[in-house]
Amino acid sequence: MSSAQSLIDSGKADIVAGRPASVAHLFLERVAATPNHEAYRYPASVDEQAADGAPGAEQWRSLTWAQTAVRVKAVAAGLMALGIQPEDRVALASSTRLEWILTDMGAMCAGAAITTVYPSTNADETAFILSNSGSRAMFAENAAQLAKAVEHIEQLPELRTVILFDEPAEAPDTAGLDLITLAELERRGAEYLEQYPDAVEKAVAALDKEQLATLIYTSGTTGRPKGVRLVHDCWAYEGRAQEASGLLGPDDVQFMWLPLSHVFGKTLISGQIATGHVMAVDGRVDRIIHNLPAIRPTVMASAPRIFEKVYNGIAGRARAEGGAKYKIFLWAAQVAREYARVVQESRIATGVERAPLGLRLQHALADKLVYAKIRAAFGGRLRGAVSGSAALAPEIGYFFLGAGVPILEGYGLSETSAGSCVNRKEDVRIGTVGRPLPGTEVRIAEDGEILLRGPGVMRGYHNLPEKTAEVLEPDGWFHTEDIGELSPDGFLRITDRKKDLFKTSGGKYVAPSEVEGKFKAVCPFASNILVIGNGRNYCTALISLDEAVLLPWAAERGLAGKSYAELAAEPAVHQLVEGFVKRVNADLQRWQTIKKFHLLPRDLDVEHGELTPSLKIKRPVVERTYADAVAAMYAGANEA
Repeated sequence: MSSAQSLIDSGKADIVAGRPASVAHLFLERVAATPNHEAYRYPASVDEQAADGAPGAEQWRSLTWAQTAVRVKAVAAGLMALGIQPEDRVALASSTRLEWILTDMGAMCAGAAITTVYPSTNADETAFILSNSGSRAMFAENAAQLAKAVEHIEQLPELRTVILFDEPAEAPDTAGLDLITLAELERRGAEYLEQYPDAVEKAVAALDKEQLATLIYTSGTTGRPKGVRLVHDCWAYEGRAQEASGLLGPDDVQFMWLPLSHVFGKTLISGQIATGHVMAVDGRVDRIIHNLPAIRPTVMASAPRIFEKVYNGIAGRARAEGGAKYKIFLWAAQVAREYARVVQESRIATGVERAPLGLRLQHALADKLVYAKIRAAFGGRLRGAVSGSAALAPEIGYFFLGAGVPILEGYGLSETSAGSCVNRKEDVRIGTVGRPLPGTEVRIAEDGEILLRGPGVMRGYHNLPEKTAEVLEPDGWFHTEDIGELSPDGFLRITDRKKDLFKTSGGKYVAPSEVEGKFKAVCPFASNILVIGNGRNYCTALISLDEAVLLPWAAERGLAGKSYAELAAEPAVHQLVEGFVKRVNADLQRWQTIKKFHLLPRDLDVEHGELTPSLKIKRPVVERTYADAVAAMYAGANEA
């Protein structure tokens, strides 16, 4: 193992070291400290808006911390009334909405352990997670989520109760399960608290920091998912570490739309409770663009795909306007990237952000013409957008940084409670995932693998001691299976997944994510790309395009009315993509270049099992699905 290790700010580490045993403790502290401050915003239901008689713009409701506590305690007491005991597993299958947070926090305050289930998970895998976790109860968003458990009820002998967020229009099949609504659970909880008014406080006081708090099943790019055991101390650490790092502050307004079933979204709840800022919650992806100007967030988090789509959308609109406006956009995009690079290099070299006068003047003009509109689209107050779960193309990062919308790329895994490293607004370094959070250590092993150690690291895989031993050393170091480099001042750069790194038949190693990132950076039409070449004598790629950007381009060229699949087969579209492939190849080593590519007849998606719910590509699945296309790209190949 290499001696390279990150430095930890001892002052900030001390703040983290003084954390309580759980986020439930942090929650009660937060309620006591700022009871009347706004805690959450959420969209009003259709019925509520109708009652208000307020057509038009969507209405928002809010809860103070004191109001939130009333509901959280009612949920906790309701679970106690159902007989849920400490560390009993309670599944939660729902999209991102206020009720997700209330029930998760309620379960933790009761001492139960939430098992998260993506709402998009199919019935078979949902049953596996419920069975493997031994879940006794389940929060389900609606009847569709309940039906997944009912379909495989014979595999779930321990499941007794399902609590629905949304009351069904008609009585669903329950297969003998006790079915109540969340409103009914809260009513029972309120009655329980009339008898035992300090029941929740006692339950929280009894929590041990090593007690199981959450089971998050890895989305798994291969095979069955593994249950990651995260204890109360993991979340308490994350809350304090995000606060100490300055990533989140008490005056922030955070827009939360990420899947809370994923560790990335859930860890940000810990930070929000620790700092006490406002969180606006709405998981409807189709509402993101509409919500931004309404919420006017100061911070939000996203997977890189969203930032790529935003960039592609901006570029596509500029292209559609044509002429001078498109030329202005291209010029402004180049100025943004150059300005961000120069300022970053100056900060690294001298500690001061400087740029030549000519570049500053260009940047100021581009700001008036282009960048100000981009910031306004994000609500006008965004001080930082955290990016995680996959690699962000540096060219995308430089563009947004230069435009005044810094994307703070971070790094973590389900096994490390998500938050391990992150860029800070005052010291963004594009191409890296920033420095470790206070209290987290990073090492680079002899083979280049990134190792992490700290309170956020899981305590093991559920009922899989052999798998745990493969990745978790006795002294606490976790093997990430990612390859990376650590700078002398503690910035971590991810170069590839250890499992994804492949060797061509010529003996040359290729990091596919590096090539894929470069292609996405130059091709505004790109949606997904999978570079292939393991054991082959050259690299190829499977490419899908962004339909929202492709269709307007096609219409301008006399191809209006054609479907995406039809366009993917058009010679003109193939020629368009080939031009971008050649641009990428010009900056690659010979053995990295994409010799051939195939345009997919549709985009990759979760429904077909090609993407995980956190939008990572399941490489083996995609290669199997398009095996014929891959074989055709290598048919008769004999070139070196």
